[in-house]
Amino acid sequence: MASGARNGGGGLGSRTTAKMDRQQGSTATPKAPAGKPRLSAAGGGAYRRTSSGPLPAAGAGGGRNSSESGVSSRVRVAVRLRPRNAEEQAADADFADCVELQPELKRLKLRKNNWESDTFEFDEVLTEFSSQKRVYEVVAKPVVESVLEGYNGTVMAYGQTGTGKTFTLGRLGDEDTAARGIMVRAMEDILADITPETDTVSLSYLQLYMEMIQDLLDPVNDNIAIVEDPRTGDVSLPGATVVEVRDQKSFMDLLRIGEAHRVAANTKLNTESSRSHAILMVNVRRAVKGRSEMNVSMSAENGHSSSMMDSLRPPIVRKSKLVVVDLAGSERIDKSGSEGHTLEEAKSINLSLSSLGKCINALAESSAHVPVRDSKLTRLLKDSFGGTARTSLVVTIGPSPRHRGETTSTIMFGQRAMKVQNMVKLKEEFDYKSLCRRLDIELDKLIAENERQRKYFDDEIERITAEAQYRVAEAEKECKVSLENEKMKYHQEYLDSIKILEEKWKVHQQSPKKQIKEESTSNGDVQDLLQNEKMLRQSAEDESNDLKNQLSHWKKMEV
Repeated sequence: MASGARNGGGGLGSRTTAKMDRQQGSTATPKAPAGKPRLSAAGGGAYRRTSSGPLPAAGAGGGRNSSESGVSSRVRVAVRLRPRNAEEQAADADFADCVELQPELKRLKLRKNNWESDTFEFDEVLTEFSSQKRVYEVVAKPVVESVLEGYNGTVMAYGQTGTGKTFTLGRLGDEDTAARGIMVRAMEDILADITPETDTVSLSYLQLYMEMIQDLLDPVNDNIAIVEDPRTGDVSLPGATVVEVRDQKSFMDLLRIGEAHRVAANTKLNTESSRSHAILMVNVRRAVKGRSEMNVSMSAENGHSSSMMDSLRPPIVRKSKLVVVDLAGSERIDKSGSEGHTLEEAKSINLSLSSLGKCINALAESSAHVPVRDSKLTRLLKDSFGGTARTSLVVTIGPSPRHRGETTSTIMFGQRAMKVQNMVKLKEEFDYKSLCRRLDIELDKLIAENERQRKYFDDEIERITAEAQYRVAEAEKECKVSLENEKMKYHQEYLDSIKILEEKWKVHQQSPKKQIKEESTSNGDVQDLLQNEKMLRQSAEDESNDLKNQLSHWKKMEV
């Protein structure tokens, strides 16, 4: 393999092409323009929001097709060299490393012999002295930032067994925080960037072991089925355990649980060789602040009030997924010394990695057929290679010349992966479920408020009724007292009147007797007077008669 002819891995045309690819890879990941998402009709007149980075100018053939197709983004590949271990320092003491790194030029030279080597270029070249922080910043951090912006992202480690894939990705760093791997650092950045009140982060931790998807957080769930959406082609694992993460401590606890359940074995090449592909899926759901112009125009056209439209307008969310894949190491049976069940594990690992390599080759060559369905691993990574995710691959290699063949295979895998183009898309959608929940909450609030108002009105009516009854009772009491007082008053007046009448009656009773007495007294006097008068009259008559008689007598005498 001549250095000049094979530069770039025997598939990339020249250094210039490789540099252009690097430039494209460094700028291909789009960022959503603030406040200018595209809208396209989706299903039954409902609006679905899909944005794919910078929007094309009007009349430039953009429209819905451009929005749906996304922006091309090449898979970025970094190579990391593991330092010599104790066994290699003893066995290869008289031999030079099989690789020579030129990190400032982002080149790697693979020695064929003492005078001939092949040169390859990568997006990043990480020496054995590169820190975990440096590896994270150049390999995973751009992907994590894209995930936080609403894009899907994949970080994957590929390499021969014992070259540091699990160390690079899954190292917890309990003893030394500087040794933390990509998983821990990625979750730190995600949790630091989200808003707990409106955003959620959940994860699933799985392993693909002997072509069976097993739940590392729930070992009983050991055969999870892959479900593929027939409309969109998206792959999901509805049977996997999903745990919401709110802080770094709970995430670390989940990682420890998963690592404790992951299958590992002791081989000649690695004392703790992973016998399964570990897959960490982190789902990020973020609310988009602000409202689209369409919603504003709709509210203006329909003439609804702003508060009403705000309550009925579904919120906009971005759902992104970060997939971190720690592939089991490829191994040669004669070197690893696998036998029995470990041999069957190695066969399964190599078979799935071979299927992944075939898919990478087909995508790199723009083949019409990509054998995605040959393995569950390729089905799970369907979105990572040739899909809509931003993908970053780190290939790990060892320095030992005894494993030059495996190192060459790993480097060639990375070179082919650099040719794979993904169509990175940002998808925003209306969160109708959240709207329903919000409306349910509002409805519950209104029902509760109605019940409160009704109870308040009932209590108020009861209070007013009680107060009215009290006032009526008080009024009746006052009236009763008043009536009693009036009754007593009138009764007293009656008694007084009766007394007065009695006195008057007594006076009246006494008055007739006195009058009668007086009358009787006066009658007696009158009778006496009459009697006297009678007597006087009688005497006068008698005297008159006497006189008359005397006169007659005298006349007669005269005669």
